[in-house]
Amino acid sequence: MGATASESRPDKPDEKGLRMTATRFFSDNAATVHPAVMDALAAANHVDTAYDGDALSQSLDATFSELFETDCEVVWIPTGTAANSIILAHFVRPWQGILCYEEAHIEVDECGAPTFYSGGAKLMTLPGRGAKIDAEALKARIAGIRQDVHQVQPAAISITNATEYGLVWRADEIGEISQIARANGMKLHMDGARFANAVAYLDCAPADVTWRAGVDALSFGFTKNGAMMAEAIVFFGGSGGPGVRELKKRGGHLLSKGRFVAAQIRAMLTNDLWLDNARAANAGAATIAMACGERLMHPVEANELFVRLTAAETAKLRGAGFDFYDWGEGAARLVVSWDQDAQAVAPLAAAIAAL
Repeated sequence: MGATASESRPDKPDEKGLRMTATRFFSDNAATVHPAVMDALAAANHVDTAYDGDALSQSLDATFSELFETDCEVVWIPTGTAANSIILAHFVRPWQGILCYEEAHIEVDECGAPTFYSGGAKLMTLPGRGAKIDAEALKARIAGIRQDVHQVQPAAISITNATEYGLVWRADEIGEISQIARANGMKLHMDGARFANAVAYLDCAPADVTWRAGVDALSFGFTKNGAMMAEAIVFFGGSGGPGVRELKKRGGHLLSKGRFVAAQIRAMLTNDLWLDNARAANAGAATIAMACGERLMHPVEANELFVRLTAAETAKLRGAGFDFYDWGEGAARLVVSWDQDAQAVAPLAAAIAAL
């Protein structure tokens, strides 16, 4: 979505809200909830079957099957950490391993949840560029593991799209990882906390970068993209089945009034709101990227920017009211949210250009 389309959106923040979004770039987790999601929550406020037996929850398999052009098994979940962990615990036994990038969210930002949910499975980290696993390093790591009881045998590979550094996995890149997984009897999991931003950037069918490329299960994120607290566990090709809902229940994520989570997901999928929101966030990031120039540490393909800034420059931007995370010494991470239109990102772009 371009700047003009974004500025004409009916849900554009009011003057007070716009001033707030014009300074907040630390995380899309803190973005506002889209009005359509709020409306859906209000509409779901009626008596129905508890837990996930309600009509909205029961409709998700068909809704996602249409979106992905294949049969899907879908389980709603309130958090991305739980989504990742339940999928991986379903794929991996306690004595097995999960191969992932060395700075993957499941490794550095989930407090050991995948190991906890799986009962002990080991995360086995790998190098790469832009938070993408290097295929040759993956092959070498697998080849170096003895096939005996003394060493942890990996049973799954996890990738993130868009990655922790804002890069997008293409279908052929995913296919290469998938072929390695298949050749070694492993499942392929995709952490899609910002899956919408990846699809928006590629302008492709969701199926092209998931099951058609060999992905077995997807953690489909909505919370960062306009929902209040809603993610979807999506299994392709019959990779779900018995045990998934038990893991969800045992982990304390089977909410009594689950229809409110399902309602958010349905609202986000209606009329491609999930894509519109992601396109808006991506467009804002692209605008800021133009102002950053050679300061960029990675290509900007989704809604995250990693920018080189001195301590003095960081202080100057914060002094002007902009909020963002430091990212190691001499760097910052900026994240654009769905509710930050061209007018909201313009002040930060101008401030960076003036440094």
